[in-house]
Amino acid sequence: MNDIIAAIATGKVPCAIGILRLSGPGCAEVAGQVFRPHSGRELKDSPPHKLVLGTVTDRKGRIIDEALGVYCPAPHSYTGEDTVELQCHGSPAMLSAALEALFAKGARQAGPGEFTKRAFLNGQLDLTQAEAVIDLIDAESAEAAANAAGQLGGALQRRIDPIYEAMTDLCSHFHAVLDYPDEDIEDFQIPELSSVLQNSKSALRKLLATYDRGKHLKHGVKTVLLGRPNAGKSSLLNALAGYDRVIVTEIAGTTRDTVEEPVRLGSVLLRLTDTAGIREAGDPIEAMGVERSEQAAREAELALFVCDSSQSLNEEDRRAMEAALKAPRSIAVLNKSDLPQRIEASELPFPHVLSLSAQTGENLQALQELVEAWYGGESHCDGSVLTNARQFGAISHAADAIHRAEQSLLLGLTPDAVLTDVEEAMTALGEVTGRIVREDITNRIFERFCVGK
Repeated sequence: MNDIIAAIATGKVPCAIGILRLSGPGCAEVAGQVFRPHSGRELKDSPPHKLVLGTVTDRKGRIIDEALGVYCPAPHSYTGEDTVELQCHGSPAMLSAALEALFAKGARQAGPGEFTKRAFLNGQLDLTQAEAVIDLIDAESAEAAANAAGQLGGALQRRIDPIYEAMTDLCSHFHAVLDYPDEDIEDFQIPELSSVLQNSKSALRKLLATYDRGKHLKHGVKTVLLGRPNAGKSSLLNALAGYDRVIVTEIAGTTRDTVEEPVRLGSVLLRLTDTAGIREAGDPIEAMGVERSEQAAREAELALFVCDSSQSLNEEDRRAMEAALKAPRSIAVLNKSDLPQRIEASELPFPHVLSLSAQTGENLQALQELVEAWYGGESHCDGSVLTNARQFGAISHAADAIHRAEQSLLLGLTPDAVLTDVEEAMTALGEVTGRIVREDITNRIFERFCVGK
């Protein structure tokens, strides 16, 4: 990591501000050949961590912008190396020209996530914090952003490190007694081993129990709207989305394909899929739409069965109900409550039946409250909610290994046999935080990042 990397750290569309970022030993000297402070000082001699005003030049030395530059010497920077940021006007053409000038002076193009990867390798971040960076960038709700920010601040590390340290103390104590029998070292105690195993497993299982909430926080709840044609599914989607996302007409069968829209209900993000009305199809295209509707129902975590409560139930309604009831959770929506009612809640085989009007918005609040009760959770979004599938897999592996160690202890196996599983758990937890670095894992993590981060 002795070379100098550079990248545009902002988007590729015109905007108010565009940022060029450099990192690596000597980057201030390279940047100083492209950015010239008005003060007459070299950038490397400017006060660190303070913005200075200057001009930016292209490869030919022509001034192409007036910008602010900041130099952050190692180790007090994001990457732990010398870094420079140039805050320019957000012209993509100008930023590209300035970046080419930096390349001409000795920098190279940064790879995806390379700045954050250097921060990890230089000990500025552990692996959970590095992964939180991309989660923060991708966050689609304030709650998801708050949880990612908590993890970036080390919330997961603070939960995992004490478990790892307790198991490290166990193993080191056992091997010290074994390797130095003549030294005055307190004997290794089985009750101590049992207590650490029990506490560690309990702590890991509490963390694992947050994962369902974490998946919904990060990705949203896969939700499907089901019902016969003209029941009001598309009207309900538009009402929840807050704008006319899909076409609504009085003609039955307007929706011929599935349409997905992220929708916020209070603190819960729904991945809401509108579907073609479930009925006997009149043509091959509609048949494909109905099949996709039924496939969406099979994959959903939450199904909203929508029926026109001003019309009596028919066979098409019953077919849609059957599909909705297969989802892990389902709600029946008696739509068009603003019209004379011909369906009673008792006619529907659902534990939760809501009467509302997608047209007027009447009682949409009741739907929000029910969804929040199921998926909002009471846990604080402070980084304590586990959202990452890789981390969940590794922590599950560690919990399983500790459980095996407990079983071995109960069966009377010797401490060295029990500690084999403890060491396996430590390896798994080390992969979560990056104490144990596997190149294939770290490469795959940082490949998900955008260039410039």
